[in-house]
Amino acid sequence: MTHRDPFAERALPFTGDPVSVAAALSAATGGSHLLYERDGTVVWSEGESAVVEVTGETVTLYGADAEARDLAAGPHPLAAAGEFLKDWTGAGRPVHGWLSSGLAHAYHGGAPGGRVLARFVVPEREISLTPSTAVLRAGSPRALDALERRLLRAERSAVEPGSTRIAVDLEEAADRYRGAVAEAVDAIRAGELDKAILSRRVSVPEDVDLPATYVAGRRGHLPARSFLLRHGGWEAAGFSPEIVARIDTDGTVTAQPLAGTRALTGDAEADAARRAELRRDAKEVYEHAVSVRLVQEELHTVCRPESVRTEEFMAVGERGSVQHLASRLRGRLAPGRDRWDALAALYPAVTASGIPKRPALALIRRAEQHERGLYSGAVLRMEADGTLDAALVLRTVLRRAGRTWLCAGAGIVADSTPERELEETREKLRAVSGHLVPAVPAVPAVDTAAPTVATAPAAVPDDEPAAAPTAVNAP
Repeated sequence: MTHRDPFAERALPFTGDPVSVAAALSAATGGSHLLYERDGTVVWSEGESAVVEVTGETVTLYGADAEARDLAAGPHPLAAAGEFLKDWTGAGRPVHGWLSSGLAHAYHGGAPGGRVLARFVVPEREISLTPSTAVLRAGSPRALDALERRLLRAERSAVEPGSTRIAVDLEEAADRYRGAVAEAVDAIRAGELDKAILSRRVSVPEDVDLPATYVAGRRGHLPARSFLLRHGGWEAAGFSPEIVARIDTDGTVTAQPLAGTRALTGDAEADAARRAELRRDAKEVYEHAVSVRLVQEELHTVCRPESVRTEEFMAVGERGSVQHLASRLRGRLAPGRDRWDALAALYPAVTASGIPKRPALALIRRAEQHERGLYSGAVLRMEADGTLDAALVLRTVLRRAGRTWLCAGAGIVADSTPERELEETREKLRAVSGHLVPAVPAVPAVDTAAPTVATAPAAVPDDEPAAAPTAVNAP
């Protein structure tokens, strides 16, 4: 098989829980993988046939099935990455990956944070699960046989989280955050910008069982997307409240900004009262409206102007421990524009950066005093047909270099107050903090079908190290 060959495929009946079975597949492997859930379908991908990594200067291709090559990143590094990836997508192979927050500076000014800004993987194998069907994809019938055996083992060991949870201190870095919000409000009132998303980070004091945490968290959420990943030095379990972008094969571009927040506690009467308050709160409505306006402007840069429309405006979306004002916008790509242009136009998400993006990102860097890393970036999957779906990395537990942490933030505008924005971060942190399952001390059994993990050329450095867990991070 060459690297451009499509996967062999096998469909099987399936009656298990896609989330817990895919989490069991993740728990049983020591290799690179991504679990990605959208609209009831969970796709679990493993191994690295080829890797494309983006730095501030270079886009590098390497891997077992790829001849190592470099391109200059240039002003549009996502397009440069797309030049390498089209060899596989053109042959019907899927791609998954992540974009770090540092990639935003490649498009909006400032020195990109860290070393690896984005990482894309062509997997060696994958399993797509719905409540009724499992579709296995791999390089050969023999590989499908091995994958089927692994799926049967995962069904027998589907992840069921225990009842114990890890406690975290939701007041960590609270005073620093209050001060950062006050300074941001001063800058906004001085006319430097309209909105900035400031965030903070809280450390997780114990080892976390990420697959079990993912299952526990997913059962407590109705996310727009969810994911469980390990590759490029990052591990994460996330319950994304919104997408950065989706670009379909017909050129339809979808964005889903959420802005404006109130707590969601499960008390129907109290939640309804907070929902009504959210809809009439002038600060929250303004914060949402200016975000929608910027997304419209960004879509106009890559779509046919007459095709850009707001299909839903200021509905209320429930996302775990919070409820948000939610809108949905769509447009159709203009001639000469492609999926990478659309993703670049909408990245970073306005709901994780600010308005305008360039001064907002500069203010965030000053206020937070560290690199966000994967947080507020994106986890994405590109299907074999070229459809690209990118989830915003919020409501996520992150692990890197032996540290584990949570992040949350809030949209700061001229009428913001430090105490209310701090409380909003607490509300969002609770979406994940109540689902942290401690790791079992025993070493888990690793699946004997060991996947290939591509080894980067020595000249390509690893991604940025995790910042100290007491720093400030985003929504």
